[in-house]
Amino acid sequence: MANHKSAKKAIRSSAKKRLLNRYQHVTTRNMVKKLRTTTDHAMAVELFKSVSSALDKLAKRNIIHKNKAANNKSKLARLVNGLKTAAA
Repeated sequence: MANHKSAKKAIRSSAKKRLLNRYQHVTTRNMVKKLRTTTDHAMAVELFKSVSSALDKLAKRNIIHKNKAANNKSKLARLVNGLKTAAA
């Protein structure tokens, strides 16, 4: 258990940050799942914009690694572009 006042505050603030980070990470994962299950190209394009933005925010805040965000965005972009050719 922490003995110093600053250590106790650090424990409280890190717990709050952990909850916020987990919420943002889970929300983004759910957005990615929703995008992967979409079959409509127009809907997928709109979802891709919000998902890529969310992934960039997670990477900027070091919740996920920047290369993981880039890999996810690349795979999702290929998926969205594949929907366009399948619809045509």
